[in-house]
Amino acid sequence: MTDDDDLYRWDEAATDLTAEEKVGLIPTWIVTRDDLNRAERANIAAGLRWARRGRVDVLDPDQLMALHKRMYGDVWRWAGQPRTSEKNIGRADWWALREHLHQLLGNVRAQLEHGGRDPDEIALDFHHQLVAIHVFPNGNGRHARLAADLLAERLGRPPFSWGQSNLVRVGDARVAYVAALKAADAGDLRPLLAFARS
Repeated sequence: MTDDDDLYRWDEAATDLTAEEKVGLIPTWIVTRDDLNRAERANIAAGLRWARRGRVDVLDPDQLMALHKRMYGDVWRWAGQPRTSEKNIGRADWWALREHLHQLLGNVRAQLEHGGRDPDEIALDFHHQLVAIHVFPNGNGRHARLAADLLAERLGRPPFSWGQSNLVRVGDARVAYVAALKAADAGDLRPLLAFARS
């Protein structure tokens, strides 16, 4: 990495948010992308503490929405609410999000009842499908990763390492994560399994 790379990363973090990016933002002190990232990290940490106290069942749709609210509710007014517009990512139309979510949760519950599948595969398939549905306006990846960790723990497995990196920042780990999600889109969960436990 060169000094120019450091400067680029600093400039990206120091970039002011646009008016469009601020829609629904609660704290008035947030001006830059770095400010937003810090606020979200603190809120996510609080959401994680809440979830770890055993107050969330990720296979219950209302509790899954509550988890997102706990992760982002101090930062965004829309936290915990399904998106109301189409996005360039996400397989589900916004008006059918709840139907897709209920179907996913029912499928996972059925897999757990019938057994026979590796717990990591179940949790990571759940993660992949949750990301693909893209329930919320933003924060879907972080929400789905925490939900998968909570499901893995419920199944007696440790939380995933997710490449032991910050996946919000653009970098090698994020590129590998996105590539693993694309492989899962094509039906191959192996790269995501390898990444999540690396």
